[in-house]
Amino acid sequence: MTADTTHGPAALREILRFFADSGVDEALDEVAADRFAPAAQAGPRRAAAPGRPAGEHRSSPGAPAPQVPPADGEERSPALPDMAAAEALPAARPQTASVPDEAQAARARELARSAASLEELREILAGFDGCNLKFTAKSLVFADGNPDADLMLVGEAPGRDEDIEGLPFVGRSGQLLDRMLAAIGRDRTSAYIANVIPWRPPGNRTPTPLETEICRPFIERQIELAQPKVLVNLGGPSAKTLLNTTEGILRLRGNWRVHVTASGIAIPAMPTLHPAYLLRNPAHKKLAWRDFLEVKAKLRELA
Repeated sequence: MTADTTHGPAALREILRFFADSGVDEALDEVAADRFAPAAQAGPRRAAAPGRPAGEHRSSPGAPAPQVPPADGEERSPALPDMAAAEALPAARPQTASVPDEAQAARARELARSAASLEELREILAGFDGCNLKFTAKSLVFADGNPDADLMLVGEAPGRDEDIEGLPFVGRSGQLLDRMLAAIGRDRTSAYIANVIPWRPPGNRTPTPLETEICRPFIERQIELAQPKVLVNLGGPSAKTLLNTTEGILRLRGNWRVHVTASGIAIPAMPTLHPAYLLRNPAHKKLAWRDFLEVKAKLRELA
């Protein structure tokens, strides 16, 4: 006889992982409701047939139907109609989720081109509804720092702390980034910071290629309007998106590349390791230190 693992620890972990990937990060009740108990104790509920007294069981006249109380925190649902009543009801209209497509990417390119300033671009993004990430995020995370700075840093997407604050790189990764900037004599008053994706993906999942393609025109226009002298790509996704490459970040980092804007302006770009990666792999901080020294020298050269 084998043990029933339907509701075992492994299955519960999968359920929790599903909720986390869906963006569920807060519990609504102090005590979890056991929603398996009612289903295990009673079969499907059926209402009494027309003309039959309420509470009378269909298959056993005169015997009361078993009543199963709802679990704690569970709302009571109305009884299901019998088959005759159900046939008289109009068919429910199927609900389909709005899925972004290539048309939204084309619309994003058109809207991004129309922005004449960074503030106008922010307003356009705030009103843009072509990316589903907007509807699962709490905040639009547009930018932080000084838009007139000669140095711009671009990551991939906001995390939980960034989504709450509405600013990029404010969590542990942001604290490390601040120290990295301080090491070359910079801070957020002398740097401009943004992300390729301005909304937090649910559960911090990786943005899909289509989501990235929809958001790409906005960050490219943001770079073009900011006009930095040097661009730093924080992590592989930022580098791959803005430098049009498929190489991994460990091969890209430390080597100067060029980001070309839509108007043809070439901006020196330094791909480097993301602060979140450095928190997990502190031995590689020395590599990022070398990259930031290169950035410091390039800024001095272009001053």
